[in-house]
Amino acid sequence: MDTDKIKHRYEMMSLFLDERQRRLYLAAEAKVIGRGGISVVSRVTGVSRAMISAGCSDYSDYEDNKLPPGRIRRQGGGRKRTVATDTTLKKDLEALIEPVTRGDPESPLRWTCKSVRNLSDELNLMGHKTSHRMVAELLHEMDYSLQSNRKTIEGESHPDRNDQFEFISELVKKFQEKEQPVISVDTKKKELVGDFKNNGKELRPKGNPEKVRVHDFKIPELGKVAPYGIYDMTKNIGWVNVGIDHDTSAFAVESIRRWWHAMGKELYPQARNLIVTADGGGSNGYRVRLWKLELQKLADETGLSIHVSHFPPGTSKWNKIEHKLFAFISQNWRGKPLISHEVIVKLIAATRNRTGLKVECQLDTNAYPKAIKVSDDEMKNINIQRNEFHGEWNYTISPINVLQ
Repeated sequence: MDTDKIKHRYEMMSLFLDERQRRLYLAAEAKVIGRGGISVVSRVTGVSRAMISAGCSDYSDYEDNKLPPGRIRRQGGGRKRTVATDTTLKKDLEALIEPVTRGDPESPLRWTCKSVRNLSDELNLMGHKTSHRMVAELLHEMDYSLQSNRKTIEGESHPDRNDQFEFISELVKKFQEKEQPVISVDTKKKELVGDFKNNGKELRPKGNPEKVRVHDFKIPELGKVAPYGIYDMTKNIGWVNVGIDHDTSAFAVESIRRWWHAMGKELYPQARNLIVTADGGGSNGYRVRLWKLELQKLADETGLSIHVSHFPPGTSKWNKIEHKLFAFISQNWRGKPLISHEVIVKLIAATRNRTGLKVECQLDTNAYPKAIKVSDDEMKNINIQRNEFHGEWNYTISPINVLQ
């Protein structure tokens, strides 16, 4: 008996055989040898006696029609899954994932990254025998997946929040019907100027991403920009004033002023009123004195009565400018480093959407110092009329010379 030939034949054929075919082939070799054949073939090929014996049984099963054609094992054959033999594995895994609600709140994994490897290590320390692959399978079966936090809990809201929304909606409709300008205003997130990473992706040749800086340290000579936006809610047109200094109330009102002279007064030649919807905080906040003082100056210059309505605290996402203008600006420049003021202005001005949005943009190089104090006497000189419904949120600033 030439055992070397048996070994050589097995090594050549095993690459092309599945599990069932392999054990049938080895069983055939053992049957040809006869008595002691299983031991010989096992010793020569390194395959277990159990597997070769199973192959011999397969021949008997075929003769007795016990194994249907196409099956590799008998029904229920093969190694049992760990979860079938370890009845507490799934329960302990779930307790590790949600220790506060389903298990021990002092679980060592409560404050660590719950990767499948960490979970399998912890389960093994608890006496289970499992692997990270089995943990991944179980998590999938239990409908767990990697998920990020979602901002859905708003906390306590002002009791008149919905009433204020309705007030703003009615105000906007009323003045739109009279063909008076209605704008939504806000400052977009400040952006670093330079070859920095900008979130998002854009099409480029494969394997050739645009190279940007590793660290987001401000470049002193370029600094940051503060894009202040004005969104015309009637005409679906945006105006963005890109400031390079501080985001103050003077900057906010100057942005509205530039919009009016560059665009507004031409679109609304019969305008007598200007309706402004704004957030409750920031440079255009309802508590900011400088905001009202600067609006008084604008009203005197333009002859417009400026009606302002602020959204309640914590509801800035409902401001039209956020999802009608800023969202599309972010979408347009995603994945593009904002390397210069010129690039920023051009990217903003090129913003479009399928509803016909058009945007104009301008760079504002003026200085806007912070911490400007507005005295009580200056506040008394502001021609402001507060609405009976939340006068702190809803008020009108009229030109002083109109009443004198």
